[in-house]
Amino acid sequence: MDANMEDADENGCQELGKSSSFYRRIYSEVEDVGWEHLVRMGEDLTFLSFRVIDEKGRVHILEITLDTTYPKSPPSISADVPRIFNLDWSRNSKLKDVVAQFQRHVDKLQDFWSTLDDIDRSFWVVDPKDPPFAMSYRQINIGNDCNITLSINPNDPRSLPECRFLGSDSKVNLLTRKWKINCKRWLKDRSFSENLISILDIKLPEPPDVRKDDQQAECGVCYAQYLPIDDELGSKSGSATDYTCENNNCSRAFHSVCLGDWLRSITTTRQSFDVLFGNCPYCSNPVAVRMIAKN
Repeated sequence: MDANMEDADENGCQELGKSSSFYRRIYSEVEDVGWEHLVRMGEDLTFLSFRVIDEKGRVHILEITLDTTYPKSPPSISADVPRIFNLDWSRNSKLKDVVAQFQRHVDKLQDFWSTLDDIDRSFWVVDPKDPPFAMSYRQINIGNDCNITLSINPNDPRSLPECRFLGSDSKVNLLTRKWKINCKRWLKDRSFSENLISILDIKLPEPPDVRKDDQQAECGVCYAQYLPIDDELGSKSGSATDYTCENNNCSRAFHSVCLGDWLRSITTTRQSFDVLFGNCPYCSNPVAVRMIAKN
């Protein structure tokens, strides 16, 4: 064997050793966090996402990207929140520290999301539809062919929001003057809905009593609305999501085929006859899925 081949073999062994060490470390750190909180893991283990549930039962997904120098360099993080937190990282930090910091971050945003929930329950929100957690504005129908767009400050959600009126010039001018005169009525110890009604001094339309959009939700496992057209899926070929988590704070949709496959990959799943018993991948609520032959 010549020198070049020996060097190549030696480098290959070194890379394999580094890779194996990296894999062992990541698996160990996921174990510390808890496998039940893991939502997704990339094949090379450089991408992971974890489920975090806040005190109101809202389900948040934290995405973590690692590079080959981990843990020397901190991971990159992203999540559906109005502002991301500054990660406190050291050479001794682990994935569980990232998840714990994210948990504290979402705990600080509870007042912000509760304020938006108050708006969604109390008024006719025309935009956005099905807003993500990061969205900090609401456009509300206030009647008379006028809307108001409110921007909520995530750092101080109970404060007077920025606003912009939409409608004819005459109506917008009237509403703008009323807002400037009455804004001193805003009190932080009152609910957002009470404050808004007090400032506008008009009866605001309630949310319309309409059904949810018929648009089919994406599956929480495969992230597609419909299964592929595939003979191996039998009667489920091309079908829409057909299972919904019963936790009202989650209500995540799944293809029963995908959820069943996911449950079979989890060691804590129990099976009785043709039914799999486990937990929702997003909120840990109990789920039960009947296994259906794909052929």
